[in-house]
Amino acid sequence: MNEPRPLVLIVDDNATNIDLLVNTLQQDYRLGIAKRGANALEYAAKYHPDLILLDIMMPGMDGYEVCTRLKDNPDTRSIPLIFISGMTETVNKTKGFEVGAVDYITKPFHTAEVKARVQTHIALAQMKSQLQSQNALLEKMVEKKTVELQEMLHGSICSMAMMVEIRDPYTAGHQQRVAQLACAIAKKMGLSAWIIEGIRIAGILHDVGKIRIPVSILNRPGKLLDAEMDILKIHPQISFEILKNIAFPWPCAQMVFQHHERMDGSGYPLGLRGGEILLESRILSVADVTEARSSFRPYRPAQGIEVALTELREHRGSLYDADVVDACLDLFAGGEFQFDYDQQKPFPLLCTASQEMID
Repeated sequence: MNEPRPLVLIVDDNATNIDLLVNTLQQDYRLGIAKRGANALEYAAKYHPDLILLDIMMPGMDGYEVCTRLKDNPDTRSIPLIFISGMTETVNKTKGFEVGAVDYITKPFHTAEVKARVQTHIALAQMKSQLQSQNALLEKMVEKKTVELQEMLHGSICSMAMMVEIRDPYTAGHQQRVAQLACAIAKKMGLSAWIIEGIRIAGILHDVGKIRIPVSILNRPGKLLDAEMDILKIHPQISFEILKNIAFPWPCAQMVFQHHERMDGSGYPLGLRGGEILLESRILSVADVTEARSSFRPYRPAQGIEVALTELREHRGSLYDADVVDACLDLFAGGEFQFDYDQQKPFPLLCTASQEMID
């Protein structure tokens, strides 16, 4: 069982040919013998030889059929097979390769040729096996590094978002809640997990540009002056500038840049309209308005979810994308989503997001 030498199966109904092959190979290889195709199939399935030498003309099941069945079986498909036959016509050799053989030796054969070809194909099979093992190891290493990079990315995202919340404690959790609702809307609309992951990240970071807005404006209890509102409106541009050089695999910087644009062109900072606005940004826009209208702000008490949904209904198709609004309304009407205003852990959805991507 611990024999290090490769195992070669000889399949031939001619005793003379078997004896010649045994004498040629026995010094370097372990040998198995089968005189019928059916016996060869059983032997190969049980012992999985390193190589098979197969005659073509045999009673009952010829070599072509044996080879075909071996290649149809996942357990024996990878075993290299060499035909040894007195049939020298090109059509016979061609058929042998078509059914899966790696080589074809014609009878009468020379022992040196048999030795050389057997040695070559066993070495090739061993190298292929080693390469597959190395590839499997590399895939595991790449998977591990990918997970580490995802964790680093999400950690950086959380840190950036928390900087804004530290400066604006009255809206703590806003970015997280917007991301959660935006992902739920995107899923309701049938978008792929890959696109949803990009929306999730953009949602977490959509207000990162507020890092440049004075705290006195962010926390002002009364209505903002026009000049103060103008300052506040620069935060999508600042968010874009912060994010544009990060090599996200999604257009996160553009998503964030456009999340205050409106379908009729009345939004800011670019005044985009309709299809000029990314679908992801249209989703963020609805999620952002829904969360902001329903929750507490320094300049007003919480208005509640019904006020927010009424806002969406009134401006469906004018300010907000109709399909996005419909998906959002369906989520709340069906009880499929509700805001969690008592979240204590910072941005736990990022952990579930990375797991979804791995799965």
